[in-house]
Amino acid sequence: MYGRFGGVGGGIGLLLRHGDDQARPQINRALLRRVLGYARPYAGRIALLFASIVTTIGLGLLTPLILRDLIDTALPQKDAARLNLLAAGLVAIPVASAAIRVWQRKLDATIGSGIILDLRAALYAHLQRMSLRFFTSNKTGELMSRLNTDVIGAQSAVTNTLVEVTTNLISVAGTLAVMLAIEWRLTALGLAVLPVFLLLGRRFGAALREVSRAVMERNARMNAIMGETLNVSGLLLVKLFGRRREEQRRFGEQAGAVRDLSIRQAVIGSRFFVLMGIATAVGTAAIYLAGGHLHIRGGLTIGTVVAFSTYLTQLYGPLRSLSNVVVVVAQSLVSFERVFEVLDLPVDIRESPRAHRLDRAEGRLEFRDVSFRYERDEQLLLSEARRAARVEDMAFTATGGEPASGRPGRRGPGGERAAPSRSAAHQAREWALAYVSFAVEPGRSAAVVGPSGAGKTTLTYLIPRLYDPAGGTILLDGRDTRELTMESLAAQIGMVTQEPYLFHDSVRANLLYACPGADEARVADACRAANIHDFIAALPSGYDTVVGERGYRLSGGEKQRLAIARVILKDPRVLILDEATSHLDTRSEALIQEALPRVVAGRTSIIIAHRLSTILAADLILVLDRGRVVERGTHAELSAAGGLYQRLYETQFRR
Repeated sequence: MYGRFGGVGGGIGLLLRHGDDQARPQINRALLRRVLGYARPYAGRIALLFASIVTTIGLGLLTPLILRDLIDTALPQKDAARLNLLAAGLVAIPVASAAIRVWQRKLDATIGSGIILDLRAALYAHLQRMSLRFFTSNKTGELMSRLNTDVIGAQSAVTNTLVEVTTNLISVAGTLAVMLAIEWRLTALGLAVLPVFLLLGRRFGAALREVSRAVMERNARMNAIMGETLNVSGLLLVKLFGRRREEQRRFGEQAGAVRDLSIRQAVIGSRFFVLMGIATAVGTAAIYLAGGHLHIRGGLTIGTVVAFSTYLTQLYGPLRSLSNVVVVVAQSLVSFERVFEVLDLPVDIRESPRAHRLDRAEGRLEFRDVSFRYERDEQLLLSEARRAARVEDMAFTATGGEPASGRPGRRGPGGERAAPSRSAAHQAREWALAYVSFAVEPGRSAAVVGPSGAGKTTLTYLIPRLYDPAGGTILLDGRDTRELTMESLAAQIGMVTQEPYLFHDSVRANLLYACPGADEARVADACRAANIHDFIAALPSGYDTVVGERGYRLSGGEKQRLAIARVILKDPRVLILDEATSHLDTRSEALIQEALPRVVAGRTSIIIAHRLSTILAADLILVLDRGRVVERGTHAELSAAGGLYQRLYETQFRR
């Protein structure tokens, strides 16, 4: 496996020798039909494009005939008028062809750019529908490569390959027709080199396709490294751990592999065209030799030989391209393969066809026997991820003592879930949550506490359907969340995570992301409720201040308060706070703690808490350990029980 500290691991030869057949869609008619399906909306423009191609080729076929007439008639007969007319024709034809080609290029670009817009929009929309599991299983750089490099490659396949193949086919057909009409024997002689073209095309075309695919794969890996190490968080990690040279080496290895593959691609291409050039020269020489002998015997005019040699040049170029047309098309469609691979990934969290829209929830939230684990799913992995990672390593929750399959654990006496063994010194397990059941009434709050890794954040991720439970049901106002539309469910739920994300934009733009139509007064009120308005007002540009990449120009407490203001603007019925005051300085924590009562007022709240003040204000406390609710009740009830909560209280909350 190629890892962060591994080498190229076999390099180019390994990539070219060992293709992952299961990870590669095959180039076949179905793929071609699918590509052409994207061209269907542009059928009218494509027809005009083909008409322009036929016109330019037809004009090109006139030039050798003009040369023949000039050599055989105008010059021997000293016909000045005819000479002037033919000379004007030699100028007019390329001028007219050039004008048509400019219009043809515009048509070509319009069609290609339109198809790629449709493809890119479909790809982005599909990625937006993918679950959180997909994005935690694949590298961002690989996705960016599919959206950028591969889509541009697909555009090249449409705007270059399609036009080139069509032009060559029409050109060959037209040129052969004229050549046969002039002299069939010379035509047969000229086509004698065609088997050589086919042989060379087959041999070199397959190699070019493999190298082209390898270049794309290596480029994707290089993009993944840039995506990981050139964002603020990644760059900060590199600098803090002094890994600059190692990351440069790792990037250099991938860039070097791209360089070597590109050189190989260029060498293979040059060999192909050199051999093709030799075959073309042999064919042309044979025409001049045979045509010359025919002229000497009086069977052919000089003008005909010259015209025929010109036609032969026009024939060999397209034949050289068409001799390997299948491989050329396949090589061009590699980018479509990689784009379609993403489009064909299954959406694992789907909206039910019978989903109901929930316009305004009351806010009753209930978990009924909910279990969840981070299951491995090879279907959600891109081909790069399948090769680079062991899939069995992607299905754990700090794993440990749970069975690898089946339902988690067994019921203890009285129907309650058996509490985990106190001898377990860690939270490693396969099932992240096991038979979690609780209910929070509208407007009430539940604090979720437990050791690190107990499943608290996972529990909150299930509520807005970032993941779906493996078993059990989550209900909002008595309705299974899987039976609600994704849009209406998202509208009812607001969440502030441990590390809130801010766009590289102004404070106002980040706030309005929650409610684009909010006016200045509503924005300011939300910020006052979150204790952040005075800070924003004191900034040099106020609400128009740009916060920087991921909000790095702000402190942790300022980002948290800005995130709280943003969720207040959304005005959700269910509010989730995932340790919103963790890792903050005393002043920031105090400001957020003072704002929390205003934030949760009138909302159903799930709060992952690590501060005693938050817990004491909760209507219900749920104690999680190894994915199970082992205790529940109020602070007084749980303190008196002397269980895990009491130990957490003594070691963490009490201070």
